[in-house]
Amino acid sequence: MQKTFVLDTSVLLHDPRSIYAFGDNLIIIPSVVIEEIDKKKNLSDIIGRNARQIARELDNLRKQNSLNKGVKLENGGVLKVELNHRSFKNMAKWFNEINNDNRILAVALNLQTEKGIENKVVLVSKDVIMRIKADSLNIESQDYLHDKIEEYIYEKYVGYKTYNMPSYLIDQFYEKGYLETDHFRDEKFFSNQFIILKADDIVNKSAVGRFDKSSGSIKSLIFGENIYWGISGRNVEQRMAIEALLNDDIRLVTLTGKAGTGKTLLSLATGLYKVNDERSYKKLLITKPVIPVGRDIGYLPGDKNEKLRPWVQPIYDNLELLLGTKSFAKLEDTLVGMNRVEIEALTYIRGRSLPNQFIIIDEAQNLTRHEVKTIITRVGEGSKIVLMGDTQQIDHPYLDSECNGLTYVINKFKEQDIAAHVTFNKVERSSLAQLAADIL
Repeated sequence: MQKTFVLDTSVLLHDPRSIYAFGDNLIIIPSVVIEEIDKKKNLSDIIGRNARQIARELDNLRKQNSLNKGVKLENGGVLKVELNHRSFKNMAKWFNEINNDNRILAVALNLQTEKGIENKVVLVSKDVIMRIKADSLNIESQDYLHDKIEEYIYEKYVGYKTYNMPSYLIDQFYEKGYLETDHFRDEKFFSNQFIILKADDIVNKSAVGRFDKSSGSIKSLIFGENIYWGISGRNVEQRMAIEALLNDDIRLVTLTGKAGTGKTLLSLATGLYKVNDERSYKKLLITKPVIPVGRDIGYLPGDKNEKLRPWVQPIYDNLELLLGTKSFAKLEDTLVGMNRVEIEALTYIRGRSLPNQFIIIDEAQNLTRHEVKTIITRVGEGSKIVLMGDTQQIDHPYLDSECNGLTYVINKFKEQDIAAHVTFNKVERSSLAQLAADIL
């Protein structure tokens, strides 16, 4: 049975190609949605870009036929712009305020009660409140699910697995430096997936290795046990992360975890080691999204560096710890003297080519799929990029834990030889921070 999908503004601004994601069904765009898109088209961020893109899509479609009468889509569906949002008689007793959200709800409700409409009407919105209001009106509603990572729903990829085995195999692993995968009963491993081995016959006997696809074996860690710029791995997750960060064959590293798990500190320490000590890269580039709540750095006073500092203060805090400086002025002098560390706004990455650099992208969970693609495609020859963040703390209005640039990269790259991922669970900032993370 054909369905009728009514699309909210949030869906089109999240994915301008969403109109092609509903198969051979009827797609309804309320006219008030067009008005809301028009108000967003001049924004300089990703929302503005998407508004302009959906406007171009609709403009191309209207050349085929009137959008009010319906346009046949390439996948067999039909797209219509619906004008009937003026009638509030069916919902006035519940939501009588005349605003854009209620106009969209009125379109869905009118279509549902209209004579001759036999198919099911579904409101699609990324706005939770809109879905709640639709449910109270007995209108079926759902989130936009097309670009969510299916693997995430069933089994979240954390970057490592734990196995119990006889202690003599762990002894062999330490002696040889590797362990054949024959001992794992045809278990599938992803490239650079970390393996935690625990003895099932001796308490507290364990080992950590990394699956090396080229040899088909579990290899022992090379870098994870050492100290870099005064920082060492305080738990198994941190040691695995250090291994991935310092391995030059791994060109893309993704780190996720709660605040205080050490993602930023480890990335900066290993980055400084690779750039300043080993000279494996010519520059350490550190950046993060500067529009976590929808405002550009242009709203802040001062020059670019003065505007940028409030956004990247956590990075400066970690650099002060690593470099042993006691004031921001001394930190700036140290960074200038090193001449190999650059802290930049993500806004200015577009259009650049970044060869032979160690690149750290903090708060990557606030990036869209398009933005993260733009960033990774800037990475030049000989560079390494680290994406990190907490997928449970997203500030972007149209993203969630299953639908964001960081989660997208983790799942798309988990089978690639040049990528590795580690999920942090243990907070190392302080015992109070760990307790707060667990019980609050």
